[in-house]
Amino acid sequence: MGLIEIFLGLIAFIILISILSSAIKVVREYERGVIFRLGRLIGAKGPGIFFIIPIVDKFIKIDLRVVAFDVPKQRVITKDNVSVDVDAAVYYRVFDPAKAVVQVEDYFRATNLLAQTTLRDVLGQVELDELLTKREELSKKIGEILDTYTDPWGIKVVAVAIKDVSMPETMLRAIAKQAEAEREKRSRIIVAEGEYIAAEKIAAAAKRYMESPLALRLRELQTLTEIAREKNLVVVTTTTEATDIGKLAAMVKALQEKEIK
Repeated sequence: MGLIEIFLGLIAFIILISILSSAIKVVREYERGVIFRLGRLIGAKGPGIFFIIPIVDKFIKIDLRVVAFDVPKQRVITKDNVSVDVDAAVYYRVFDPAKAVVQVEDYFRATNLLAQTTLRDVLGQVELDELLTKREELSKKIGEILDTYTDPWGIKVVAVAIKDVSMPETMLRAIAKQAEAEREKRSRIIVAEGEYIAAEKIAAAAKRYMESPLALRLRELQTLTEIAREKNLVVVTTTTEATDIGKLAAMVKALQEKEIK
């Protein structure tokens, strides 16, 4: 055997090894291999090892794990004409590798662009207060809309999260003033309610004193006694007042005896 035959045999062996290595494909548990044969879709295979026909078959590997991407900051004009910048994140996964390859040219880019337009459309229909207080509900709504559009592509939108809402400095100051005014309003309401309750009790006490002159007189004497104690004075009553006090004492004693019985 000459050198030429050996050289040709070596080349043939290298070509054979190259063809065999290109025919053997291995995909991991979280991957699938989409195969086209002469331009026609054969299907998705994996996980594990399988063979394709070199040159005839085309192999595309698709990752099935959840992928997260940040939506570029979007300038949104809310329903009440307030301009805000919104940051969001989208989480999605491929559930049908064949559709993800056949139905859309670049499913990652398409999902990203769709997320941007959907974010602006949904948030542009709500007022600023709702955007600030109902982020979770709005995120869920955006996710549902995205999932509806991406389902034919074999893409499942797992979640959408509105991360941050940025506003102009003038708007922040206006919101702070509004919050301060709201707190002052609540404080005044609480004070007014307290005064109303106190007025009701005073009115009830006045009515009770009107019905019982002796009770009113007793209250007057209690007030005089308190003043005298503070000023170190002696309270002197007239005979009529003393009689009234006696009547009060008798009335209190009668009530006590009634309770004992």
